[in-house]
Amino acid sequence: MAKTTKPTQQVQVYVGTRKGAFIFTSDLKRKDWTMSGPFHKGWEVHHLDRDPRDGRIWAAINTSWWGNDVQVSPDGGATWEKASAGISFEKDRGLNLARIWRVVPDRASRPGTLWCGVDPGALFRTDDGGKNWTEVRGLTDHPSRSKWNPGGGGMMVHHIIPDPFVENRIQVGISVAGYFRSDDDGATWTPYNKGVLADFQPDKFPDVGVCVHSMKMGRKPGWLYQQNHCGVYRTKNAGEQWIDISKGLPSRFGFAMALDPNADGTMYVFPSISPQERYTCDGRMGVYRTTDAGKSWTLLKRGLPQKNVFTQVLRHGATTDNCEKAGVYFGTSGGTLYYSTNGGQAWQVLSANMPAILSVDARVF
Repeated sequence: MAKTTKPTQQVQVYVGTRKGAFIFTSDLKRKDWTMSGPFHKGWEVHHLDRDPRDGRIWAAINTSWWGNDVQVSPDGGATWEKASAGISFEKDRGLNLARIWRVVPDRASRPGTLWCGVDPGALFRTDDGGKNWTEVRGLTDHPSRSKWNPGGGGMMVHHIIPDPFVENRIQVGISVAGYFRSDDDGATWTPYNKGVLADFQPDKFPDVGVCVHSMKMGRKPGWLYQQNHCGVYRTKNAGEQWIDISKGLPSRFGFAMALDPNADGTMYVFPSISPQERYTCDGRMGVYRTTDAGKSWTLLKRGLPQKNVFTQVLRHGATTDNCEKAGVYFGTSGGTLYYSTNGGQAWQVLSANMPAILSVDARVF
């Protein structure tokens, strides 16, 4: 009997930039990489990622001249096509689509469902693989909407998390509004922001009006982490109470975060000096890691530039893969993509001299 050859697994890193998108491919050793792209030349690619359910690659693209689009590639980026007639508000809504931020696949049990977050503060969904998109009116028309305000990047739904533990639970992060949760598949929404500081508001701990920058789901039911405009937070009960875990960091302000998918409580953040000075702390590139869910933090800097660094990591600019020993990746607004295969103990440059990096995602398949 002929032996069957097991397909060789590969790691792909999907990078969206201000001037197109790139895909980096390696084997599980992650020592040698090949690059393909740029795709969507001249477009701002706010999100690029592979749907693990069918292998299609989705791109959220925007320009000031040609507008906004969601495109999909069925063949690893070789060809691209419009995912639908387009994502837009109905004419009587009085809303204009400013920017498409993120396209997120739902769970494996719903292979045709995806979610799309946009500016101005709205969420769309498709249940037919992207052919038709419908506005999730329960979120757009939320009674608290008059308290939502645009941040520096606009007023957008920029993080979308279909809960892997609770059927029909969808969670979003909105700037500047906060964390909202639906337990009925998007029909109704409740803000859960108790314990989150908003030092720029008259009410320092409002129910609505906090500024989520990044949000990740933990390995346990109900566990979430967020990097906020005003600190890093953790919840063990799906947002009903947030705990401040910023102590030990050089700044409460930052954008990106990345979670180790194989280790409870291991997370990486990338602090910036302040909302006014949006570049790395102390003029050097530093990554802070916790292995105990934020009780303590360690500065990781080996292989990173330590002098005259005036760049930052944007909100979608960091991720991990799910190899047995997870790789950590982050890209800077200065156009350098870094990675580590040993938990951040040492960093390498995966690619330099790129356009400003807006998003980084990774998949193993």
